[in-house]
Amino acid sequence: MRTRSVAPGSVAPLAVVIPALNEAAHLPALLADLAMAPAGLIETWVVDGGSRDGSPCLSALAGAQVVHTAGGRGCQLVKGVALSTAPWLLLLHADLRLPCQWWAAVERAMAGPESPWCFRLGIQGASPALRLVEWGVRLRSGPGQLPYGDQGLLLPRRLLQRAGGLRALPLMEDLELVLRLRRLGPIRDLGLPVQVDGRRWRRLGVWGAAWRNARLRRAWRRGVDPSILAERYYQA
Repeated sequence: MRTRSVAPGSVAPLAVVIPALNEAAHLPALLADLAMAPAGLIETWVVDGGSRDGSPCLSALAGAQVVHTAGGRGCQLVKGVALSTAPWLLLLHADLRLPCQWWAAVERAMAGPESPWCFRLGIQGASPALRLVEWGVRLRSGPGQLPYGDQGLLLPRRLLQRAGGLRALPLMEDLELVLRLRRLGPIRDLGLPVQVDGRRWRRLGVWGAAWRNARLRRAWRRGVDPSILAERYYQA
């Protein structure tokens, strides 16, 4: 299924920006989810970081606009946002699935106050420990006002500009942005969960992955170079 294209000369209300690296196993399903939006209402950008598995070709076949840049997710998001034109932005990881009613929730949000919004986190897998992780993330995102990039982030372009834009960081680009956004107002809940691929939790174990992520965040807050943290993260 192809993502809907924007009519020539018109500006879609929503630009979806997806950084990707070797995500051929996941991108077709996500792009099919995005194709559920009405025709002409989204522009979809896949920013590839050097994939060798055919991710760019698959994305183009699905109707996405594909560009290339190195440097990690932050650099990819910066480029995709700069190339897009829509007044609202939806920043998504490539390995998630959107809920069936995602467009209705996003449309309601775009008709409301110019606030940042996020989905709830769902993790693919049957382990009860994953349900505890999801519950913890919901507390962190709601009362804690600290959602991460794997939940998806919806926000007006003007608000992003007010916050100072995205930083071209190889890791922690989502946390760094959210910390600035929440100073401008509440981060609201779209009320629906995305489903994220559980491969990292399966490989490291649920508590191992949670502990490793916590250590990376603590190191970042202490000033460790994000490029060093990215090496640690992707070598796990």
